[in-house]
Amino acid sequence: MARQRRALVIGGSMSGLLAGVTLRRRGWEVDVFERVDSELAGRGAGIVAQTELITRLRALGLNVRDLGVVSTARKLLDIAGGVILSAECPLVLTAWERVYRVLRDAFPAEHYHRGCGLKAFEQSETGVLAHLSDGRSAAADVLIGADGLRSTVRHQCLSEVAPLYAGYCAWRGLLAERAVLPALGELFMAMTFCLPRGEQCIGYPVVGPDGDLRAGQRRYNVVWYRPADEATELPWLLTDDSGATHSISIPPPLIRREAVAAMRAAAERLLPPQFRQIVRLIDEPILQPIYDLESPRLAFGRVAIVGDAAFVARPHVAAGVSKAADDAAALAEALDGDDVSAGLRRFEAQRLPAGQKIIERARHLGAYLQATQTAEERARSERHSIPEAVLAETAVLDFLHGR
Repeated sequence: MARQRRALVIGGSMSGLLAGVTLRRRGWEVDVFERVDSELAGRGAGIVAQTELITRLRALGLNVRDLGVVSTARKLLDIAGGVILSAECPLVLTAWERVYRVLRDAFPAEHYHRGCGLKAFEQSETGVLAHLSDGRSAAADVLIGADGLRSTVRHQCLSEVAPLYAGYCAWRGLLAERAVLPALGELFMAMTFCLPRGEQCIGYPVVGPDGDLRAGQRRYNVVWYRPADEATELPWLLTDDSGATHSISIPPPLIRREAVAAMRAAAERLLPPQFRQIVRLIDEPILQPIYDLESPRLAFGRVAIVGDAAFVARPHVAAGVSKAADDAAALAEALDGDDVSAGLRRFEAQRLPAGQKIIERARHLGAYLQATQTAEERARSERHSIPEAVLAETAVLDFLHGR
């Protein structure tokens, strides 16, 4: 009888669970290690559940019924709040925590280890040994780095690869349907945009707490992209009241009142009345600096990186979770053979071009939001900042999936 092969997955968020569940369906023994000690379910905000993601989840035998709110229209507002463009575009709009819960429930609790991250790993021709933050070591046939933007696995394999700031930030909020309905009316069910010069604000409905889809119990996700110069404005935004400047991101409770006040004042000048009212309702806004991250390799002997550990694309393509699901499926299929290293090379050959394609497309779409631009980026802006281009997401998704 053949020995059951074992995988260690570093990172217990979306891409880690997708890899873990998919490998288990292929007969692997899998342990997932998440460095955060608390449950992750309350994190994240709204996401688009792409058709490809739903198909992948269904193929794993997971229940994707009632995964999100079905929206059929995309609308663009002018500064006075009037609808100036409308397009039909069916989408399933959900919340990060809803998809996370589906995956978390599908993975055995006894093999999911919270509060335990990776310190380092070593490998040989016969296996890989992970040294964990709690002092233990674990041996396996393969190690998968699914530990996100600040990946420890990637850093050990590609220490020179780091996130590159894109030149703009997103202010985000997630609000109860009942709070925003008076401002939105029938717009609540649409994906709604407005385009201040060099900026973009978008809002759409998502599921309520615990996946609630009942009218009145859903939530509204709002994201406002604003340029912020890397040398001056970004450090100011990332500096808290104590004077400490955070790297990459800043926890919402630590964002200074002055930064929030400046954002709110800009909303009163630049946004339509519907979005102005929504911004007033956000008690604790989230600040998300936007980054590109592109790894030149994905496979390193018996070690591979997936999801945001490998590529982080700007949010405009709405492909992060869908890409993680595609990574997991390709990884599991590539590892069906006996030779792990050869399988990971096959995985890299398939998914490296896909990641590069998504990164490049997202850069094109977001170029007009950047605080500074090259001549090439200014040319991109002319193509992608017009209202018709912003509404044409179906063409974007067709491009990404080769249709």
